[in-house]
Amino acid sequence: MKKYKILLLILTVILFLPLVSPAAEKGSALKADVIRKEPYSDAKKTGGITRGEQLQIIGKKGAWLNVKTAKASGWVRLLSVKRGTSSGSNQIKGVLDAASGRAGTGKVVATTGVRGLNEEELKNAKYNEAEVKKLESFTITSQQAQQFAKSGGLKAIKFDYLSEL
Repeated sequence: MKKYKILLLILTVILFLPLVSPAAEKGSALKADVIRKEPYSDAKKTGGITRGEQLQIIGKKGAWLNVKTAKASGWVRLLSVKRGTSSGSNQIKGVLDAASGRAGTGKVVATTGVRGLNEEELKNAKYNEAEVKKLESFTITSQQAQQFAKSGGLKAIKFDYLSEL
């Protein structure tokens, strides 16, 4: 009987776990930036953050974080925010280290990789003939490319292919 109660408790927790929203992660602004309504650089501005301002990180989408400050909420660039809290005396040093990518004990420069379209965006993609034609309008001939290179002082260099190992 005791095993069934424990099993029932575990199943209940598993069933209701997705309904529980996790607490927002804390962070601080590494630099001044614009808060936008949507995670796009051309989206409407809804406010701003200032360097060192404390904020809550609600979510992430690509290279954007959904944040909430005392004055506004919306989306900011991932590289404008430092996740976690910082101690008072080392706050400026921490901000400078994080801004330079040198946060951490090894002083290793960090990079941020962002993937392309997610599965949902790919499923919702629609063919746009006008955009394809616009893209095709940028093509040039080999002769035009050579003339452009020559006008820029570029010279062709021939070299052997690397040998296969």
